[in-house]
Amino acid sequence: MILFIILFVVIAAVVLSTGYVVRQQHVAVIERLGRFDHIVGPGFHVKVPFIDRARDVSLMTEDEHMTFDAKTSDNVTIELDVSIQYRVDSTNLQSGPESGVWKSIYTLTDPVSQMRDYFADALRSQIPMRTLDAVFTEKDTIAQSIEEVVAEKMHEYGYTVVATLITRIKLPKDVQDSMNRIIASKNNLQSARNDAEAARQKTVIGAQAKAEAMQKEGEGIAAQRVAIAEGIRESLDTIRGAELTPAEANRLFEFTQWIDMMGKYAESGSHTVVLPSDFRDSASMFEQMMVASDDNTMRS
Repeated sequence: MILFIILFVVIAAVVLSTGYVVRQQHVAVIERLGRFDHIVGPGFHVKVPFIDRARDVSLMTEDEHMTFDAKTSDNVTIELDVSIQYRVDSTNLQSGPESGVWKSIYTLTDPVSQMRDYFADALRSQIPMRTLDAVFTEKDTIAQSIEEVVAEKMHEYGYTVVATLITRIKLPKDVQDSMNRIIASKNNLQSARNDAEAARQKTVIGAQAKAEAMQKEGEGIAAQRVAIAEGIRESLDTIRGAELTPAEANRLFEFTQWIDMMGKYAESGSHTVVLPSDFRDSASMFEQMMVASDDNTMRS
């Protein structure tokens, strides 16, 4: 009975060590007696017990985050956070030592550290060529440049660099404060310019409106004076047609104008209006006005 149990355990161990499963997006490198033999893809496989060894290799894309420091051409030391996506090259699986899977296992012990060194070297050759402003504006160009350099070198070790992203650029605190002040000053200057332009536009529009209003007012006054002159002419024609001499007509018209003037004077807020008590006095007043008018006519 004990012998049967031992035999069963041995057979089970042999069976279990013979069959194995390779997962999707993985391959297995089979080593026979410590030497590379072949590569198999996903699925169920059988190997020689205790002689073959299967090494699992993932073909999925890995994401690694790294931080580097560098100095710009204007002597500002910055930190850059870089996200690197890479995977094992899965082409030419059956070509043995020429395949990316073979190289990824047998040429590098620590691919992440090797990539870090390559990226650090590539970044420090790119950043000193640019000013701080250029680093911000050309961030994608820098990432593409260092990706091309590192991708070519890592391909020799069986790795493909999928993408390189510069996710953050960290500045020294004093430089960041200085830049914030510069930006704030620029914004204040632009705001002042906008306010000045708005005030100028408001003044120009106000002046144009005032000029148009004065023009309309002048046209109204001119029209009013024309209407008054027409009315005076018609009044004189009417008075002269009432069988009066020209002197009497002028006196009557002047008296009418004087009455109108006094009425408007009273309407303006005055409480006392003095009128002549005798038309003879009024006549003498009219005579004086006529004499003054004739004198002015003779002088002109």
